[in-house]
Amino acid sequence: NLFGMTSSSAVTGTGFIVSENGYIVTNYHVVEYAYSGGQGLTVMLHDGSSYAAEIVGVEESNDIAVLKIDAANLAAATIGDSDSLTVGDTVYAVGNPLGELEFSMTTGHVSALDRVIKTDESSDSINMFQLDAAVNSGNSGGPVYNTRGEVIGVVTAKYSDTGVEGIGFAIPINDAVSIAQDLIDK
Repeated sequence: NLFGMTSSSAVTGTGFIVSENGYIVTNYHVVEYAYSGGQGLTVMLHDGSSYAAEIVGVEESNDIAVLKIDAANLAAATIGDSDSLTVGDTVYAVGNPLGELEFSMTTGHVSALDRVIKTDESSDSINMFQLDAAVNSGNSGGPVYNTRGEVIGVVTAKYSDTGVEGIGFAIPINDAVSIAQDLIDK
């Protein structure tokens, strides 16, 4: 459902602004079809404005992508230090669950650190932390914040099976930012 109209080709996800001049971090699997098929991307911001986006680079094996929109003076997210995470820390996941519930925030805790997870979308296993904040389709690529409002992770996956609830995974922000900076620089 894109702008209230049924669409069979639209894919939705989440990302977050990392620089005032329009760099955005998300998951590779959020932009995979646009990247491989040369399709256009549109980024919609909280204030309702929308921008055509270009893919700066992707790291498929680590499920990170960097987008760029032509904008200035954007409010960039504050980046935290994922190395300081401990099990039990309160975290908040922000995203667009189901592609229709934009700007949703869920609360949870860090359930475990250093989980090596292989997803359907990644060819390699990825180091992630586990969280119990609700994450759903459309949350991918969204930020996980700590109680100080600092991004400490990128929502990437959830375990989905009958009888399973509250098992989500996020890429630690230190890993994601390192990859994103390489993509921007190179």
